[in-house]
Amino acid sequence: MKLQSGSIKISGLIITYNEEKNIREVIECLDFVDEIIIVDSYSTDNTVPIARTYPNVKVVQNKFVDFTTQRNLALELASYNWVLFLDADERITPPLRAEIIAEVQKPETKDAYYFLRKFYFAGRAIHFSGTQTDKNFRLFKKDKAHYIPEKLVHETLKVDGTIGILQNKLLHYSYDNYAIYKQKMISYGVLKGKELFLKGKKYSVFTQYLKTIFKFIKAYFIRLGILDGKDGFIISYLQALSVYHTYKSLKANQKQNI
Repeated sequence: MKLQSGSIKISGLIITYNEEKNIREVIECLDFVDEIIIVDSYSTDNTVPIARTYPNVKVVQNKFVDFTTQRNLALELASYNWVLFLDADERITPPLRAEIIAEVQKPETKDAYYFLRKFYFAGRAIHFSGTQTDKNFRLFKKDKAHYIPEKLVHETLKVDGTIGILQNKLLHYSYDNYAIYKQKMISYGVLKGKELFLKGKKYSVFTQYLKTIFKFIKAYFIRLGILDGKDGFIISYLQALSVYHTYKSLKANQKQNI
């Protein structure tokens, strides 16, 4: 099923950095859109050469400052009002593809749609650990939404309009192994700490350790990570580690600006 000629047009958007392993599959997931725009943070692998082999793909390179800046740049570059934003490690299933196409062609649509996501770690499906309610905006009208500039990580889309949710899940193959996951969670923490500093938050060692411990308890026990076995423990630990590095980063930013 494809969008019919002359019907609603969609811009497919991706932000990348060293995604040579993922870039072909994510581009091919977007084979039904009218253009694909990639904002790349100067990848040092083959991400850009591979992407440029696809005739409907436009690659723009922009120095990475934060995720929100990259996403808002991609929105600015989009030719069409409907945009479909994918991360390089996300995959659209055939049922989700059909649902997207059917939804945008309805006489009355919402202005933005949440996608539920199915989380995979090291190729294994994760059912709990806080992932069971994971959802993100992925399909929306760009004249009705933008990413909040103050949110440097875990980008937040502000929608000035109506919101819907699609029924079929987006597959999220987030991390291949422990080392990659750990590094990503630390980097998220560093950006989040900077975000807190810019908001005027003050470092507290008590808050750092209390929130770190609570994050683990929440993911592993309250959000049932224990039922995901060893993977659930790893995910819960690394989520807590990210919180620890958030406050470590906040402390460092405060010291640099005394």
